[in-house]
Amino acid sequence: MSSTTLPLTVAVLAKAPAAGRVKTRLCPPCTPAQAASLAAAALEDTIAVAVAIPAERHVLVLDGDANDWTGRGLEVLGQRGDGLDQRLAAAFTALGGPTLLVGMDTPQVTATELTDAARRLLRTGDDVVGPALDGGFWAIGLRDPDPDDFLGVPMSEAATGAAQVARLEARGRRVQLLDVQRDVDDWDDALAVADLAPTSRFAAAMATVVAALERRGAA
Repeated sequence: MSSTTLPLTVAVLAKAPAAGRVKTRLCPPCTPAQAASLAAAALEDTIAVAVAIPAERHVLVLDGDANDWTGRGLEVLGQRGDGLDQRLAAAFTALGGPTLLVGMDTPQVTATELTDAARRLLRTGDDVVGPALDGGFWAIGLRDPDPDDFLGVPMSEAATGAAQVARLEARGRRVQLLDVQRDVDDWDDALAVADLAPTSRFAAAMATVVAALERRGAA
């Protein structure tokens, strides 16, 4: 380990991009296969950013088949639990210690932004939360995670991000907010995020999908 290695885990929370299981809110105008191709590109971008952070450990916390995602400079850990609150609690418990976790739906996030978040987590002792434009959160970093940081927090709602911050503060944590990012949830989000990251794999995949939709008159 070099002297510049950050003593924490960087994790990516993801669902394997199988057609019909991911990004279903993109259909229409996308086909399930096209939606899955966009999810795969977003995940590829996010993994590339995560492994660029000089952390002790890089982990993909995956719901689905790990075969396509091994050997990329990160470990693969299966998700456990039913709701997202349970899955987050299980992931942070399994990883242990200071951990910065990012979702797969913000391929525009850069390594510089995530490295800064990791350094803030370690330097200040505060937890960090990245609010999402839809009211959720795109990243969360905890110095000393506990399952009760998550269990019972209402997920996938307009006030999820605020509820998560409130839970941490109620448990005596100080929380720093990261920059707001836009998740790729629907078609308008996908178009906007591709514009935000024009050199990304996601933008290239979007260009392919848009061209195909235009050919069939669906865009």
